[in-house]
Amino acid sequence: MTDEQPSQGTALDRRILHELEPEAARLLNRHIGVAEEWFPHEFIPYRLGRDFDKEPWTPDHPRLTGVAQTAFEIGLLTEDNLPSYHRLIHGMFGSGDGAWINWVGRWTAEEGRHAIVLRDYLTVTRNIDPVLLERGRMSQLEKGYEHPFPDTLHGLAYVAFQELATRIAHRNTGRYSDDPVADRIMARIAADENLHMVFYRDMLKAALQVEPSAAVRAIVDEVLGFEMPGAGIPNFLRKAADIAKAGIYDIRVHRDDVLMPILRFWGIFELSGLDAAAEQARQRLHEHLEKLDAAARRFEERLASSNVPRLGPAR
Repeated sequence: MTDEQPSQGTALDRRILHELEPEAARLLNRHIGVAEEWFPHEFIPYRLGRDFDKEPWTPDHPRLTGVAQTAFEIGLLTEDNLPSYHRLIHGMFGSGDGAWINWVGRWTAEEGRHAIVLRDYLTVTRNIDPVLLERGRMSQLEKGYEHPFPDTLHGLAYVAFQELATRIAHRNTGRYSDDPVADRIMARIAADENLHMVFYRDMLKAALQVEPSAAVRAIVDEVLGFEMPGAGIPNFLRKAADIAKAGIYDIRVHRDDVLMPILRFWGIFELSGLDAAAEQARQRLHEHLEKLDAAARRFEERLASSNVPRLGPAR
């Protein structure tokens, strides 16, 4: 599909969106019932702030250094692209004022707090050059997140994995920072991301009851082609490699802590009655997971003899 062709135009999407509207309403109401209101300003140590016109930022200011800085920069610039993500998810779920679109509004409003609290923290504490952050924000929003409108099943599969990946990356970034303020902020953001993941995960669980073969094919497509939305950030591959070496987000985390829990929840390998294409896709998924496991072992073996500070296993 092209950017000019939202997913709700297909017959399959229209049927899924219509049949699952009551479930979307139920899950939205459940989410609202458990989500906690919070305020970014309550997490920021404003007492540490100084005027930049009187005391310009210099590289000796940050308490965060190295990989911790890199992880926070990637996290913030990824969150900055919310307008693009909103556009894509709105296109995926259709128009009007039903439960699907009400969810998009709620999700967007909650996600908007994340960039606010991260930027305020990094600016007030002088942990990253504010000029670099603003230029990065401008670049991200000018480019946007270029991606074709996904159909409903592919979109639900991707965001379920992506929200969990973001939750774990943020939570581990906070732990790695060795800063109680940063850790508290990232734990708060991670709690939001987890609830968002649960909505998408449970919606696709319901979709598996409606269109099991099509849903399995979509899930496998998204696992095999998975890419974090921050991949367009300049020097992302190098920065992602540093983050992986630190244990914040690596192949093992991706396979064992992101893919496998959701795949088990969906019972992907226990489903019966699939068509031939879905069965073939499921076999490709099994082979891909085996390859990821082998790649993770090789990565861990290479790191075993290095002196790179690495995060512990409590993810």
